[in-house]
Amino acid sequence: MLTATIATVAALASCRQPAPELAEPFDVVEASIAEMQNAMREGRTTSRAIVTQYLVRIGLYEDRLNGAIAINPEALAQAAALDRERAAGRVRGPLHGIPVLLKDNLDTGDRMRTSAGSLALAISPAPRDAFVVARLREAGAILLGKTNLSEWANIRSPKSSSGWSARGGQTRNPYVLDRSPCGSSSGTGTAIAASLAAVGVGTETDGSIVCPSSVAGLVGVKPTVGLVSRSGIVPISASQDTAGPMARTVADAAILLGAMTAPDPHDAAMAPPERRAEMDYRRFLDKGALQGARIGVLRKGVTGYSTHADALYERAVADLKRLGAEIVDPADPATDLDVGEGELEVLLTELKDGLAKYLATRPDAPVKSLADVIAFNEANAAKEMIHFGQEFFAIAQGMGSVTDPAFVASAARIRRLAREHLDGALAKHRLDALVAPTGGPAWPVDPLNGDHHLGGSSRAPAVAGYPNVTVPMGEARGLPVGISFLGTAWSEARLLALAYAFEQGTGHRKAPRFRPTLP
Repeated sequence: MLTATIATVAALASCRQPAPELAEPFDVVEASIAEMQNAMREGRTTSRAIVTQYLVRIGLYEDRLNGAIAINPEALAQAAALDRERAAGRVRGPLHGIPVLLKDNLDTGDRMRTSAGSLALAISPAPRDAFVVARLREAGAILLGKTNLSEWANIRSPKSSSGWSARGGQTRNPYVLDRSPCGSSSGTGTAIAASLAAVGVGTETDGSIVCPSSVAGLVGVKPTVGLVSRSGIVPISASQDTAGPMARTVADAAILLGAMTAPDPHDAAMAPPERRAEMDYRRFLDKGALQGARIGVLRKGVTGYSTHADALYERAVADLKRLGAEIVDPADPATDLDVGEGELEVLLTELKDGLAKYLATRPDAPVKSLADVIAFNEANAAKEMIHFGQEFFAIAQGMGSVTDPAFVASAARIRRLAREHLDGALAKHRLDALVAPTGGPAWPVDPLNGDHHLGGSSRAPAVAGYPNVTVPMGEARGLPVGISFLGTAWSEARLLALAYAFEQGTGHRKAPRFRPTLP
């Protein structure tokens, strides 16, 4: 359901010509950022040619995938401008001329709309770029377009279908088209897996980067809350929200994370001064990083829901040992983490407060509060609520203030429990990281009953605000499954190094085959 330049995309797809000035086109399918940069530096391709190829692929595959929600009508012009910069001797960095897709809850101050998948926001533009978006532009990235998502980042109803929004329709999993893309960064996961752009940006409150990355065979990085700015991003929770990279390789995710990371004075949750420095995470990537690393194997509460995920996990643990890691198995925390109801209370209370503050930055939007959004959905139920309702919105509307002492104490308690849960296990066994299955294989799309998500490992790092890096650990009947590397606050560099060593030592990433259903 592309909403911009569809005629241009269709024309490009029909002619299938990447760029008239290049005799032999550079193939973007599964291409890494380093490969693209090498080809541009050697004159074998241009940014404009790369953008053109991605637009061709979007035109060819979008009817089946529904991952993109809008195309930037200025993408080709921006690519040409960056090519001229390169020709003049200026290369801004590793993202110079590289096309990036953004989840449609990150503001862009251009001709694209930022809607969070909702028709309530789809009619008015955002007045300015989100802080992260501005960072990417400065780094030379080309904002190729916006991706579909689970509407309002999957906080509207407990019976939602991941990847569905009123604006964008249902996103599909590129590996098996009738399977869920997971959410809420569904469109980003699908699009990057299908090579519709080089890399993508997702957001996570609990699982929304790592789950769609896992089921799409991607590397997903959920950073420590406060490492990446949230200014200009449609919010759910001030204590758990973060943006993060989604990519086909750890190296590409490291490049994107480095470009996204910088201090933002307008985000109260930003990292302390000693953690705010811009960083090139590529320098930590080491194929031998697992040699001598102490890795704790989580089992309790994160296994047992999928025999396929469990089998792949056992093989992954064996691979970690083969690659030189010292394995502590099990390394489960001393106590269970029982914060489910408490986490939901925090999310819904902070949603009501944060959404009102965000909507105040969108003066042209027809909604100014959560109550307005609820009323809009009711008035437009034939389009907005054809599959599921807005039960969570209704509960959130009845929540109290984020400044209420009882709420503040409750929120602090569950965050402390989650941090003690992870830090305790890390410290007890003197671990570099914990590992767990990110989730199971993708389930069938079911708009009538909603998601059939069986289990995962995202909750503890999400509630703690700690980092989570997922990387492919294999496939179950052609459906990808990821393994998560978990650590304490600000341990992204170490987790990326470990994930890189695992990726390089196993090579589980496979391109999607767009099968209509499981054989």
